[in-house]
Amino acid sequence: MAAKANTTGAVEISDGGARDVRATGDDTGATLPHHSFFTRLYTGSGAFEVVGRRRLWYGISGTIMAIAVLSIVLRGFTFGIDFKGGTTMSFPRGDATVSQVEQVFHEALGDDPESVVIVGNGAGATVQIRSETLSNDKTEKLRTAIYDKFKPKGPDGQASKKAISDSAVSSTWGGQITKKAVIALVVFLVLVSLYITVRYERYMAISALTTMVFDLTVTAGVYSLVGFEVTPATVIGLLTILGFSLYDTVIVFDKVEENTHGFQHTARRTFAEQANLAINQTFMRSINTSLISTLPVLALMVVAVWLLGVGTLKDLALVQLVGILVGTYSSIFFATPLLVTLRERTELVRTHTRRVTRRRGPDTGKVEQPQAQAEESGDEPAAKASASLAATGEAAPSKPAPGARPVGRQGRPTGKRNKR
Repeated sequence: MAAKANTTGAVEISDGGARDVRATGDDTGATLPHHSFFTRLYTGSGAFEVVGRRRLWYGISGTIMAIAVLSIVLRGFTFGIDFKGGTTMSFPRGDATVSQVEQVFHEALGDDPESVVIVGNGAGATVQIRSETLSNDKTEKLRTAIYDKFKPKGPDGQASKKAISDSAVSSTWGGQITKKAVIALVVFLVLVSLYITVRYERYMAISALTTMVFDLTVTAGVYSLVGFEVTPATVIGLLTILGFSLYDTVIVFDKVEENTHGFQHTARRTFAEQANLAINQTFMRSINTSLISTLPVLALMVVAVWLLGVGTLKDLALVQLVGILVGTYSSIFFATPLLVTLRERTELVRTHTRRVTRRRGPDTGKVEQPQAQAEESGDEPAAKASASLAATGEAAPSKPAPGARPVGRQGRPTGKRNKR
C-alpha cells in the first residue's frame, strides 16, 4: 500500500488501513489512495465496519426474528403427509389439468382434496392428489373415477388402472415420525451446546448458541411464511444447515480468538477493533464457502423441481438454500457483534478500551499522544520531555504506530540534515 507525502508531513499506514496524516511544518496533508470494493474485500484490511455498526445489524436481525416468530405463531407450518397422516394418489398426467382433477375428486367423494399438484414436465409429468386418510372403499372409488375420466397409460402405453398408485399414512405413524424428528433435533442441539461450551470461553459460547437459535428460528419462519411443506427431508436439511452455520461461526470466532489473544497487554487496537478486523479477514472465506455450498443446492433444486419433480429432493434443497443464506448472514453480522457487546460489559475490556482511547489523540482518535505513551510505559524522562514540548508549543516528533510501514522514499531517513 502506498501514499504520497510531502517533505514536511508523514503518513502512517498499518495493516488496518490509513491511520493518520500529521503535518510538522504546514497544514497540507497527503492524499490517501482509494481502493476498490473488491480490493478491500480480498485483502481483509479491516475497511468494512461491522462491529462499529452493530446497532444497525441488531435492528435488522431483530426485525427478521420478529417476522419469523409472528409467522410461526400466526400461520403455523404446512406439514407433509409423513407428519400429519393422509392419503396420496398419483397417475401420469396426460391431458389432465388441476381443475379437472379437483372436480373428479369432488364428484366421486363429495369433498375437496387438500392439494392437487403437477409434478415434473413433459411426458414424465404426474398428477399428485393429497387428502385426508381415505378408507379402502373410498380409495377404490376415486381410482375408478380417475380412470374413467383420464384413462392414464402405464409403461406399455396402454390405459390401465395400475398406472394409478396410492399410499396412505396413518395419524399414529405421523405422530411417531414427529416425535423422532423432535428427539433428533434436541439431541443435536445438546451435543452442539456441549462442544461449544468446552471449546470456547463463556461469552463466545453464549454468542454461538444464540446465533444457532437465531438461524433455527429464522429458517423455520421462512418455511412458515412461504408455506413450504415440512417433511422428514426438511428436518434432515435443517440439521445439516445448523451444522453449516456452526462451522461458519467457528471460523470467525477462531480468528477473533487469535486476534484478541493477550489484547490487554497492547494498546494498538481495542477489543472491538480486533474483532472487526477478524470479520474482515474471514469475509472472503465465508463468502466462498457459502457460494460453493449454494451452487450444488441450486443445481439440486433445478433437477428436483423442473426436471424430475421429486418432492424429497425439493424439500431438502429448499431448507439447505435458506439455511446457508441465513447462516452466512448471522455468522458475520450477528455472532461477532453480539460477542463484542457481551465482552464490553467486562471490566477488563472497558479498562483496556479507556487505555487505548487515552493513548490516541483528540483529533482523529488514531494519533498516539507521546506524553500518555511515555507515562504508560513508565518512562519518566520521556514524559517530562513531552510535557515540556507541549508547554512551549513545539511539536513533538511523531512516532509511527506499531506495525506501520514506510510509505515511500520521502518517508525514509536519509541521514542528512534538512536545510532551512
